[in-house]
Amino acid sequence: MTAASAPVDTSLPFPNATGQGLKIAVIDSGVNIRHPHICAPVHCIAIGPEDESILAEDTLGHGTAVTAAIQEKAPGAAYYAIKLFGSTLRTTTRRLIQAIEWAIEQQMDLVNLSLGTPNLHYRAELESLVERAASAGVLLVSARSAREQPVLPGILPGVIGVALDWELPRRRYRIAHVNGSPRFFASGFPRPLPGISSGRNLRGISFAVANMTGFTARACESLASRSFDSVRDALADQSLP
Repeated sequence: MTAASAPVDTSLPFPNATGQGLKIAVIDSGVNIRHPHICAPVHCIAIGPEDESILAEDTLGHGTAVTAAIQEKAPGAAYYAIKLFGSTLRTTTRRLIQAIEWAIEQQMDLVNLSLGTPNLHYRAELESLVERAASAGVLLVSARSAREQPVLPGILPGVIGVALDWELPRRRYRIAHVNGSPRFFASGFPRPLPGISSGRNLRGISFAVANMTGFTARACESLASRSFDSVRDALADQSLP
């Protein structure tokens, strides 16, 4: 299936939108492009030390599931799977920064970060990176916390910082203001797999972020300006109370 032939799902927020024309970077464990839930073009990129041979193929399944959750809502976008993880969902903050820099340099529209760093020593550097992204028209969608611990860059101004709400239906989101700043809430359930119960499937903050990235892509499709403020306002128009 090509982006041009992506089906429209009018039951989702922003009816008739598919993320058409957007470039979305997914920083995760790569992607298995042969998976049946992968329905849009995907370019695979590996970020790693020069002396380490890393294939962009997803060996964990996490990046594939995250990408599928976004594509369910934004099948019209083009995807760039940036692989940071190999055999475990662990990496260094320096490599995470390198991946974000790649996304900025390649002029992505959205960057899905289902992860973050709890090391607040990197706050100033990541604040500068978020500002650089905004200047380039690149918007980050990132987890606000991991295991109840705040993480960067999701807690920074100018980032679509996502939190979990298990009560939300998977096809909706909500926005709340905490201390004057917007927080974006989405379901932690991914796209369901036939024959596998939701309790046994991957789930959690990674998929809340992915679901929110999909909604954000739909919101962005018709916007002439895709600044944080304009995207936030568009999302607010179709947020659940």
